[in-house]
Amino acid sequence: MKTNGMRLTVSVLALVASGSMALADSMDDLVAAAKKEGTLTTIALPHDWCGYGDVIAGFKAKYGIEVNELNPDAGSADEIEAIKANKGNTGPQAPDVIDVGLSFGPAAKAEGLLQPYKVSTWDTIPDSAKDAEGYWYGDYYGVMAFMVNKDLVKTVPNDWADLLSDEYANTVALAGAPQTANQAIQGVFAAGLSAAKGDVAKAGEEGLKFFAELNKKGNFVPVTGKSASLAQGTTPIIIAWDYNALSWRDVLAGNPPAEVVIPKTGVVAGVYVQAISAYAPHPNAAKLWMEYLYSDEGQLGWLKGYCHPIRFNDLAKNGKIPQDLLDKLPPAAAYEKALFPTLEQQAAAKEVIAKQWNDVVGAEVAK
Repeated sequence: MKTNGMRLTVSVLALVASGSMALADSMDDLVAAAKKEGTLTTIALPHDWCGYGDVIAGFKAKYGIEVNELNPDAGSADEIEAIKANKGNTGPQAPDVIDVGLSFGPAAKAEGLLQPYKVSTWDTIPDSAKDAEGYWYGDYYGVMAFMVNKDLVKTVPNDWADLLSDEYANTVALAGAPQTANQAIQGVFAAGLSAAKGDVAKAGEEGLKFFAELNKKGNFVPVTGKSASLAQGTTPIIIAWDYNALSWRDVLAGNPPAEVVIPKTGVVAGVYVQAISAYAPHPNAAKLWMEYLYSDEGQLGWLKGYCHPIRFNDLAKNGKIPQDLLDKLPPAAAYEKALFPTLEQQAAAKEVIAKQWNDVVGAEVAK
């Protein structure tokens, strides 16, 4: 299988020189090799995250390959650990592919946990969002938002400082544990960016101080926020990626009524990246999955789940995005102040937040 996979990679790279016929040939070979493997193992892909339920269903329907879905509620660090724990294991617990926060991609490459592969749409992925050698590349992005249960919260918060008000006692939750979940780390970072008045270098430290105060006041709920916990009233305000919040809002369908707010300050945009495990039991199925995700069909699948796909500008420029899809997204003005932290900035913030959360905030977030 690995020899075949190597030949396919070479043939895909040869596409640039030999034109569309090479693509057709290489894709036919790749599909055949992937079907022979028969299965793709994913991890940490909740069906209501970025429209992944429909994306997975689309892949299965198109290629007839089974998808073995591991631990949908895992965080980025858990995904990396799953690769490490299953080196040499070709059984169902070994992930073929991962979808992790941007800072986790370079770290996993440095540890030898990833294998390179360049999809046929490689040139339409912005250079700033991909590893030049193809070990990881951005898949989609969004911004940090507040999801609010309007039955329980009478005054909807508009900015981070509002969350410190006494009226939000026992109300505010993160969507994960800041020691391991990228979504939670970015939530702390965003709060810190607001508190530091845009000073990225201070965002990690200020974010910890903000949540320490939130916890001291009794406003912080140390439970992982999800649509169910919001509906039940356990976590009436959840700090989460806008695409998750918008998807959850649709799922709840007004029961209870929910509002998604992009804060006025501390608007942090986050890019996630896709990669193939160096120890993938099904390397060809993994490559075919990547081809599907970065095709127009896969990219629009993410957009239907409210995630801005990494090829968004390319799709928009070529008129590939249906207007009704564009109309469902929040107004563009809400995103104008969004900061896209560099890898170095993210890594520095992650180091501070993940390692110092327990000491500074002192609240263990339950799953």
